[in-house]
Amino acid sequence: MTIAKRLRAHLDAKRVVYHTVENPRTATAGDTAESAQIPGDHLAKTVVVHVETGPVLAVVPCSHRVDLTEPEHLLERRLGLASETEVGPLFDDCESAVVDRSLSGLDRFWFEGGDHRTLASVVGADFDRLMREARRGAFSHAV
Repeated sequence: MTIAKRLRAHLDAKRVVYHTVENPRTATAGDTAESAQIPGDHLAKTVVVHVETGPVLAVVPCSHRVDLTEPEHLLERRLGLASETEVGPLFDDCESAVVDRSLSGLDRFWFEGGDHRTLASVVGADFDRLMREARRGAFSHAV
């Protein structure tokens, strides 16, 4: 049970205390939340969005679907969703992120650690601090 090296290095550099928990591999983030008994609005999923200048990460609760209208306004560009097969090679180039407002101010925040079997958890205030530079908007809705 481990999280991705880059993620661990980033959290350590920002002095964010995190905890991990092992979870069975699941097909969807919603299944992960259910399996781990975490509220779906406290488990983030990251959706890679195409922009002319490169990929952008949209962070939303796993219980929500992305609506690209708001991120298009935030970024002032037309967007499209990346497919699962496109995601892996993109992360070295991802610098931008947009975060759904519903993830702000949570007491505890969960996300996948990089191997689809490990969940990481941080205090919500630490997540808010980590995402301080990200643009925020209301661009997802509950499924």
